[in-house]
Amino acid sequence: MTEREEQVLALVRENPLISQATIARRLGISRSAVAGHIMRLVAKGVIKGRGYVISDSPFAVVVGGANMDICGVPASKILMRDSNPGKVFSSPGGVARNIAENLARLGTDCRLIAAVGTDHYGDLLIQQGKSAGIDVRYMLRLDGAQTSTYVNVLDESGDMLVAINDMSIVDEIQPEHLQAHEQMLKRASLLIADTNLRDELLAYLAGTFDQQPLFIDTVSVAKASRIRPYLEAVHTLKATQSEAEEVSGIRAASNRNLPRIADWLHDRGVNRVFITLGPKGAFYSDADGYGTEKPVRSAAKAINTSGAGDAFVAGIAYAWLQQWPIVKSAQFAIAAANIALSHRSTINPAMSSAAVSRICEARHAG
Repeated sequence: MTEREEQVLALVRENPLISQATIARRLGISRSAVAGHIMRLVAKGVIKGRGYVISDSPFAVVVGGANMDICGVPASKILMRDSNPGKVFSSPGGVARNIAENLARLGTDCRLIAAVGTDHYGDLLIQQGKSAGIDVRYMLRLDGAQTSTYVNVLDESGDMLVAINDMSIVDEIQPEHLQAHEQMLKRASLLIADTNLRDELLAYLAGTFDQQPLFIDTVSVAKASRIRPYLEAVHTLKATQSEAEEVSGIRAASNRNLPRIADWLHDRGVNRVFITLGPKGAFYSDADGYGTEKPVRSAAKAINTSGAGDAFVAGIAYAWLQQWPIVKSAQFAIAAANIALSHRSTINPAMSSAAVSRICEARHAG
């Protein structure tokens, strides 16, 4: 499609009953030009029938944080309260944005709703998102706001030692912004949100889209409890062990209470639970029972673990769209996380469904 056709289609997606005159006024072109663009979209099969019925392939929408990651990697063991030699690099990040890029690289049509400023980092996130295959048409650009920044320092093993995030721009997203895209959201095959979102947005997602499965990433211990009032609307919850403990109020006691945490979540309406356990793999639970999937054995050294959880969520989302059972979903997600942690950036550019499938196949063969 041409850029103008994409603009016309975006307006039709927002309001399938929009008039050609309104489209012309919104885009600053003639009504006859709009008619021509719509005719070509009909010919291409993108729009069909009366009332601008749009032919959509399955797609996912991710809502939440997008930021620039700045990562420090020490050359040797960290000396606290001192300047350490090493490498510093930056890459696009943010839980929702990372999930969206991983999904795009896995071959899924993925649309991202997040806020960025009109600053340099905002420009980079938009440009990089487009090049990675993310549909960024629904992102919010805010004048005078600073794009979120996440600064993390790794230890010598590649694990996060400490991080600071400046994500105040996420609080600038208003429910009205989601409401403007409500028709598009209602056509989605899957909605994914992170708990960077403030209460009003989580409440809107939980209360409006009962026909779409809602996946939640709890992000951090500090933000995990935000989803507690809306668990009844959550189809799939992904959390680390400490985040799951925070949501449920149940201490896992060396993993022995993970089934108890899962039961607590199921009792409150959550269909599926995934609790990531770092080097111990991942616990999963649904109506058919519990299980723990062991991590992938790999000769590849863990370089940066900060994007592994986001790749895991993308893995279970991709698996859901393929209608795979929960065990296969967990295996695929762990393999995706394994690819993520083997690259210095938060997102491994080698991520693909074929690459993840090769790891799964090699694991079964072994």
